[in-house]
Amino acid sequence: MPTDTRVMQTKLPREVAAIDLGSNSFHMVVAVIEKHSIRIISRHKQRVRLVSGLNEAQEMSEEVMLRGLDCLKMFAERIQGFAPENVKIKGTFTLRRAVNAQQFLARAKRILPYSIEIIPGIEEARLIYLGVAHTRPETGRKLVVDIGGGSTEVVIGEDFNPIYLNSKHMGCVSFAQQFFPDGFLSHYAFNEAVLAAERKLESISVAYRESGWENAFGASGTIKAVKEMVKAQGYDDGFITPKRLDKVIDSVLCFKSIDELKIDGVNPDRVPVIASGLAVLKGIFNALHIKLMKFSEGALREGVLYELEESFSAGGDIRTRTTKALAERYAVDLVHAIQVRKTARKLCYFAEQSHALSPKTRELESLLDWACMLHEVGLSINYSAFHRHSAYILGHSNLPGFSQEQQNILMAIVRFQRKSLKLKDMPVLTIYKHKHLIPCIKMMRLAAVLNVQRKKNNDFLDVMTLCVNKNENKDEEWILSFPEGYFAENKLLATDLQVEQSYWAHVGWQLTIKAQRKNLFLI
Repeated sequence: MPTDTRVMQTKLPREVAAIDLGSNSFHMVVAVIEKHSIRIISRHKQRVRLVSGLNEAQEMSEEVMLRGLDCLKMFAERIQGFAPENVKIKGTFTLRRAVNAQQFLARAKRILPYSIEIIPGIEEARLIYLGVAHTRPETGRKLVVDIGGGSTEVVIGEDFNPIYLNSKHMGCVSFAQQFFPDGFLSHYAFNEAVLAAERKLESISVAYRESGWENAFGASGTIKAVKEMVKAQGYDDGFITPKRLDKVIDSVLCFKSIDELKIDGVNPDRVPVIASGLAVLKGIFNALHIKLMKFSEGALREGVLYELEESFSAGGDIRTRTTKALAERYAVDLVHAIQVRKTARKLCYFAEQSHALSPKTRELESLLDWACMLHEVGLSINYSAFHRHSAYILGHSNLPGFSQEQQNILMAIVRFQRKSLKLKDMPVLTIYKHKHLIPCIKMMRLAAVLNVQRKKNNDFLDVMTLCVNKNENKDEEWILSFPEGYFAENKLLATDLQVEQSYWAHVGWQLTIKAQRKNLFLI
């Protein structure tokens, strides 16, 4: 008797990687996402001390670039074949500051063919908090501190929601260069470093102390090293208290030189920056009146992993929540913003049908969506040049979930939504090129001008079409078509579109408006 044989196909779990290009070390975590949970399967770390290669002009040296690139070669071996959406790479303090960071990123792209996002300090703080919140079982309000090579992040939050986010320009490598440049140790230099750290925190210390917290956690290498030194002193729990911290500091300052330091339980690579790291931590304890700190294994890369898991499993996106909060804060007319977004999406559909959007431009469609929702935040300042005000707000606000490049793209789309096109003001981009961004600007402008009259029931969405043609010189002609006679009832819109044509023509873009088979006007 024949049997019905069915082949069961097992869906393989999604393998993902999060890479943190820190100022002191590069870290990579590889994990498997299965059934809405994360299982870390490997960790990789390499000390590169990127920040030590910055000169007074904020240029990274060739030597330090090569150290970073050699590390990325090793990372590339581990994640070879990973899909682009499964790899997230975040650059932090040094890559934010280095004037030649673009040169490094271009070379890195040839080794590791994935997008590298340089994130603002506040975004770094948010991801660090997320990593700690997901990896520690304690409930209630948390203080989270992460001392990096060039910056220190200090966050207060509750559950998975940060409340206060700050990133300060102080780190174990930068403080080592500033206060212990010759490798000599002294109580005087150490106390000066502690005082400098306290001054850095002066602007936030009162608010943090008044907020309070149930548990304080330290993340990353410096605090891990201090925990190990505390355990070596005989405190098996590894908790850091002011008294234990002072004892550890005394054990370091009894040496006259960093070269003489021999510390049980601490990686030898960490020793050159342990004194400066202790000074930063002591300053934080003093400024915030911390009584006890525990160590957290979770940090920025774990935060990136958990955000990946959230987006895969639930379709969640912190950027959507950020956009909504900003729109509410600046009293954006959401009915109008949604209509502009709806128009932009339809234009995007037509452009895709015309094969006018490259894969890189299609990656920016979500940013175009958010730009439509926020294009009028500047109206809260003044109608005059509100597009400039909107761009300033988006460029200088804390936007959780957005990388520096994404924030720059948002700012550009909104900045060029109306009036003259001064394309020399386009931002410097790393992952994308201006040619990828320009179609988004065109669609934003058309969506804005089509809705400028703020009518409740715009019928143009049902009747207009867009076609994008390319000639032999690969110049694009964007053809916006309406039914014959449409502009007889919409003369104001016809005038607005004619003005828009002139703006396009001034920068060499071609926009044609058609009423059925007859050209309404051409430039």
